[in-house]
Amino acid sequence: MNLLTLKGIRKTYWMGSTAVRALRGVNLTIHPGEFVAIMGPSGSGKSTLMHILGLLDTPDSGSFDIGGNKVSRLSEEELAVLRGRTIGFIFQQFNLLPRLTALENVQLPLIYSPAGAGADPVKTVKMVGLESRASHRPSEMSGGQQQRVAIARSLINRPGIILADEPTGNLDTATQKEILELLARLNRSGLTVIMVTHEPDVALWARRVIRMRDGKIVSDERRGTRVPAGRGVRRLVHPAPPAEMPGNGWRALLAQLSIHAREAVRSLAANKVRAALSTLGITIGVAAVIAMLALGAGARASIMTALSRLGTNIISVRPNWWGARGGGNNNATRLTIADADALLRAHKSITRTAGTVWGRVQVTGGAGKDWASTVISAPPKYAEMRNYRTSIGRYYTSQEEATRARVVLLGQTVAREIFGAGSNPVGKSVKLNRIPFVVIGILAEQGANPFVDNDDKLLIPLSTGMYRVLGQRYVGAIDIEVAAESDMTEVEDSIRNFLIRRYRLAGAREDSFDIRNEAAFRETMSATTKVFSLLLGCIAAISLLVGGIGIMNIMLVSVTERTREIGLRKAVGARPRDIMQQFLVESVIISAIGGGLGIILGSASALLLTLILKWTVIITPTSILLSAGFSMAVGVAFGWWPAKRAAGLAPVDALRYE
Repeated sequence: MNLLTLKGIRKTYWMGSTAVRALRGVNLTIHPGEFVAIMGPSGSGKSTLMHILGLLDTPDSGSFDIGGNKVSRLSEEELAVLRGRTIGFIFQQFNLLPRLTALENVQLPLIYSPAGAGADPVKTVKMVGLESRASHRPSEMSGGQQQRVAIARSLINRPGIILADEPTGNLDTATQKEILELLARLNRSGLTVIMVTHEPDVALWARRVIRMRDGKIVSDERRGTRVPAGRGVRRLVHPAPPAEMPGNGWRALLAQLSIHAREAVRSLAANKVRAALSTLGITIGVAAVIAMLALGAGARASIMTALSRLGTNIISVRPNWWGARGGGNNNATRLTIADADALLRAHKSITRTAGTVWGRVQVTGGAGKDWASTVISAPPKYAEMRNYRTSIGRYYTSQEEATRARVVLLGQTVAREIFGAGSNPVGKSVKLNRIPFVVIGILAEQGANPFVDNDDKLLIPLSTGMYRVLGQRYVGAIDIEVAAESDMTEVEDSIRNFLIRRYRLAGAREDSFDIRNEAAFRETMSATTKVFSLLLGCIAAISLLVGGIGIMNIMLVSVTERTREIGLRKAVGARPRDIMQQFLVESVIISAIGGGLGIILGSASALLLTLILKWTVIITPTSILLSAGFSMAVGVAFGWWPAKRAAGLAPVDALRYE
């Protein structure tokens, strides 16, 4: 049977608007076991013919059969598999990967081969006489040794055909003879050898010499009989069915990904600075996401904790000084202590009411220390309604309320600023706006958030605040406690109708007071802080996207720099998806390393905010998983285009790239 059959093969290249007809109706038949030399001057079409014979390029027209397979009917993946199983390439420029040792270069085709298809790499290296140089890189070997590595690589999958493109073009005379003797020996073992050369003395080693000129075969000379087909030729069968193709099945896929990961690590290690800069971009992005989400979660938790200490099921009634449209209201309803007592009758679910007055005061301690703070004047029951507790001392009594006693409870911040941290000021005297008061207790710590310090306040009896300190005849607000499981909307409507009837309000004056539901306020604050957290996360995510763009740029540069390597990998059997997987794995590895470092840096930054600024931050597993997942998604998303571009390169164009 014929091994290779070409009929009417034509190939035209375009250089701008100029057509270069490389092949013009080539007809050629090559039998198993032949040693063929293709000769001709530059531009004769011999290299183009070699690329078509090696399935690296496709003709514009004509038919090409290889081992009974119509090449035009094969998909790109089938061509890659057939190329890897049946053809071994020996390139003039060797095309060895500089970061790999001789043995690893020889093993390269095995990455893309079906399991068990290849020979023993160690034995193959030994066969070409390089066992002592197996661990050396190409830069540590002579030209002849590098060519032997290339020959060993071409044999590793036990191909039926060896294609040698100017295999001795860069070698001295002695080394040239060694390489040609090796090729002749391989031919005598049954391999079909097709060699491109322009040197007549090299062509003498072949048993058949084909001469080309201007894209046509001008002569075909045979010298002696061809060698019988060896075992390798029998591998030229129909392309492997999908079930036998490498990379199918999850186990094969995992094995391929493992190999790609090892290759990716080597590639990244060969460009440490570039890989480090790409990793740094992802690291900063992930760290920013974690730190910002932790800050947002901490702020939300602080606010909700502070609100929870204000009591539950509280409705607050206040004069509406701003009017219905926020333009000011001179007819606001002024509330009194009597109104607070009367509101107990507004609805059966109301359990307690308390009028309050507040304002800013100057606090002066015995040692002359001053502090400006907020004073809240309220009856004793206000403490239970708002869940106020004392850490030291006691709360004031109804008797002290009735007698307008000058007693005060200090918040933690006020106590620390006036008397110093760790002191016990109970029983000591302070002045509020120059009026002496006795400290009877310290309020339990309520905590601070980025917006307000809940411990920067004082509590005094309502009557004392109204008539001795603030000079008020009216209360600033009435807090109303509602029984649990009550319909807050119904209670609000009852309170509104009660006050309208009590003050005989009509028309626009019905809006002269404002009713606020603390539960609704908490929901609003919760929604606000969620938006705040989301905003911080989005801002941080921008930096992660910038890091992803950096990955894409680096990978595009890597594709450009490694174009010849991509061509080599395709020549030894890599399918488009193998190339795509390799570059995607590299991108994901960069993202994974950057994400891991970013998690550490982000967590450390969040904790540093706690130590230095005393802010509450909460690092949740969700934020870590979200950041890690986002970084991996960025790696895949931004690595996809470079990987697709690499996978789409034509083998012959990639090999020609300079």
